[in-house]
Amino acid sequence: MEDRYRLRDLGFSQYEAACYMALVGNHPVNGSQLSKISGIARSRIYDVLRSLTAKGFVIEVNTGLYAPLPADELVRRLRHNFEATIQAFEDEIAKAGQQNNFEFIWTLNGYDNVMEKARHMIQDAKTEIYARLFPEADQHLCHHLIKAEKKGVAIRYIAMGDIPHRFAVQVTHPDHENLIATIGGRSFDIITDKSEALVGIFEVGNEDTSPINWTRNQWFVVANRDSLRHDFYHCFLEKTLDRCQGLTNEEKQLYQLIKKDN
Repeated sequence: MEDRYRLRDLGFSQYEAACYMALVGNHPVNGSQLSKISGIARSRIYDVLRSLTAKGFVIEVNTGLYAPLPADELVRRLRHNFEATIQAFEDEIAKAGQQNNFEFIWTLNGYDNVMEKARHMIQDAKTEIYARLFPEADQHLCHHLIKAEKKGVAIRYIAMGDIPHRFAVQVTHPDHENLIATIGGRSFDIITDKSEALVGIFEVGNEDTSPINWTRNQWFVVANRDSLRHDFYHCFLEKTLDRCQGLTNEEKQLYQLIKKDN
């Protein structure tokens, strides 16, 4: 019997999953027939059927003949039970959790895992997002940032390369071409609502194993957010001091906005 069914991830035993899936494709059938179809030994098949019947997932339609609960109804029940369980768990956590003045700093690994966490942070943001991204990460997250801005979230964006100008408050880091060689990888920063940070460096060649830090630690968030604010100043200073050019009216307004954005 091949153990391949997703029902196992939803609380079914290996035998229950195999039995239900066999019934979906063949019903009504008796226990002997079901044993052959499912690969479950005859000595076990009736115990499995009794278990599924007790749970309401299988019905004995005639004496000795069995049929499965319709798949759409099974999905509805499983979803309802899952959501009810999650709600009960949240209530338990709320009662059991202690109030901490300190939040730990967690390490995330895996490029896709980091991008998924970043997407959730962006989608949950209510007031502001500070982002400092290289083009590779921008491709994964730009659409979510655009949606966030459309729903009223203030975006403060530092482009670390050739990235289209999409946001009202956006600059291009003046030293982005040299930074990969300087720091050994591509920096990644998402700070949301002054309360949550996802920051680190994707090391060149080891992006999927690079440790990226996620936390709600107040001081860590404040320090990293302030680092991103100062990158805006870096852009202004590079233009006025290194290139000896004046700021445009738009850049002056941007400077005043970031200055007050504390």
